[in-house]
Amino acid sequence: MRKLIIILFVIVSFQEIEAQSVVKQYFNLPIPERFWVITHIFKAKRALKISKEARYKADSIANTSILDGDKNGGQVDAFRHSYWQARLTQTIGKRASYKLGKAHEKGNYIYYKHHKLEEGTIPDKISTDMDLFNNKIGISITAENKNLSKKEIEQILIIKIKSGELKIIAKDKNANFIDCEGNIIDNKSLIGKWENNKCLVNSNYRH
Repeated sequence: MRKLIIILFVIVSFQEIEAQSVVKQYFNLPIPERFWVITHIFKAKRALKISKEARYKADSIANTSILDGDKNGGQVDAFRHSYWQARLTQTIGKRASYKLGKAHEKGNYIYYKHHKLEEGTIPDKISTDMDLFNNKIGISITAENKNLSKKEIEQILIIKIKSGELKIIAKDKNANFIDCEGNIIDNKSLIGKWENNKCLVNSNYRH
């Protein structure tokens, strides 16, 4: 009975999508994000829309030379998270946006425990630290000025990324992860480890 009530809540929240598709999307979410949906049922529809928008924006930028094109720990990854949180703050508020960001990262830990991929790789602690830092930057932008246009948010974030105000994970010129001393990390040593030797650096980092 409880599961049926949850499903009905989700269907009401996402009216324009087929109910079957919504239920499938909902149960594909990790438990922390499902809980966020239940406790923010009237904001979930807008959050889904913004999530798709952020992904589309990041994918578009990745196909240009504006940033580094790196969607896994690079500048584009930093852009996607900070833009997502900036737009969420505009539409559902700072508190709800922050909680969704936290729920997403808790979900990534669950993915790690079950060896599931997130953006093509198994999540780890340093990627979570990076995302949470960049989320806060995104929130701060529109918490201070909710009237910014999408284009203005995009431009502000690009400037901040290029000036090193966000965080990325250090890589060499061949896209190998490196530690904080500049040594290449053997990918095999990363397998199954939540904490590893990857290095969090400012978003204007160049090896």
